[in-house]
Amino acid sequence: MSFTTTGEHEAIRKAVRDFGEEELKPVAREHDEEQIYPEDLRRKAADLDFVAPHIPEEYGGAGMDMLARCIVTEELWRADPGLGSAIGSAGFGSSMILKYGDEWMKEEWLTRIAAGESASCSCISEPAHGSNVAGIETHAEKDGDEWVLNGNKMWITNGTVADVGVVMAKTTRDAGHKGITAFLVPTDLDGFQPTKIDNKLGIRASDLAEVVIDDARIPEQNVIGEVDKGFYQLMDFFASGRTGVAAQAVGAAQGAFDAALDYAGEREQFDQKIGEFQAIRHKLADMATDIEAARSLVYRAAANVEEGNPDQAAKFASMAKLFASEHAVEVADEALQVFGGAGYVSDHPAERYYRDARITKIYEGTSEIQKNIIADRLL
Repeated sequence: MSFTTTGEHEAIRKAVRDFGEEELKPVAREHDEEQIYPEDLRRKAADLDFVAPHIPEEYGGAGMDMLARCIVTEELWRADPGLGSAIGSAGFGSSMILKYGDEWMKEEWLTRIAAGESASCSCISEPAHGSNVAGIETHAEKDGDEWVLNGNKMWITNGTVADVGVVMAKTTRDAGHKGITAFLVPTDLDGFQPTKIDNKLGIRASDLAEVVIDDARIPEQNVIGEVDKGFYQLMDFFASGRTGVAAQAVGAAQGAFDAALDYAGEREQFDQKIGEFQAIRHKLADMATDIEAARSLVYRAAANVEEGNPDQAAKFASMAKLFASEHAVEVADEALQVFGGAGYVSDHPAERYYRDARITKIYEGTSEIQKNIIADRLL
């Protein structure tokens, strides 16, 4: 198993980095402060195959391998985590459609997502159930040839901008994780009511919503995969999802480090560049080392996901997610320290990376959950 990059991988990295420098960085502060979702940038990114790059060519995507997808994510977040999140999350739930959906679902929705015409969302978390997916209370009752959905979903990325969602609901209420089903739900459906959540700490350009589902009627054909098998289907994507979040963390850390490195070479105190002081040099050395260690672990996790070994993929994905997210927060903190007082205001990007990096320790399974998973695999 190899987790080194090829010439093609590096060409992808350069293309995404150029896009980030030219399109994302100049407008990052505005989108953060105004909490603007970047639909125009999503469409531009889609033209370059940076939106949902896992979607196969037959549905208009690039069919990138897991390592390439991590590189795309890393470089988008390196440019700006908020915009990177908005662009990179445009295909949430599409992997479920790709693997378990009927052909009509793929032809109708995957093509639109890959082209940047539509965004998707994945409705899993609820006000009382985040890490405990098996405890969800949203339910679906069969009524003739339709399913009637009711429930409340929380922290839904793209909730107000998506055109379609993958909704997890209980179809056998007392069966725990054995009674969950995935449904394909167009968001313009009567009874699907999203409300935007504003004033997040970070990634403020990314859309977040609460979704109330009230007697939403779904045709029987909109079941994704098998009834009562949704939880097991969902488990197939946790390793790739966590590896993707680890790549986000590496990108955020790298962006914060880049800003600190540039500032250390410009800012003067006591008649010399602050980068000449040993205290600052040691900070930069530690930051760079942490980033490279995290990147190596992410790429190893990506290789395991691509190879298809579920146990190894789960272990290394959780290790990568834990290590990269924890160190991204530390690197962003040290980067802000290099900036000093200047880093505490929005004139410089340090405070934005500091705020944005924090989410990587929470979603797609908290750091505490990752430790549980790692320990389970070891023991």
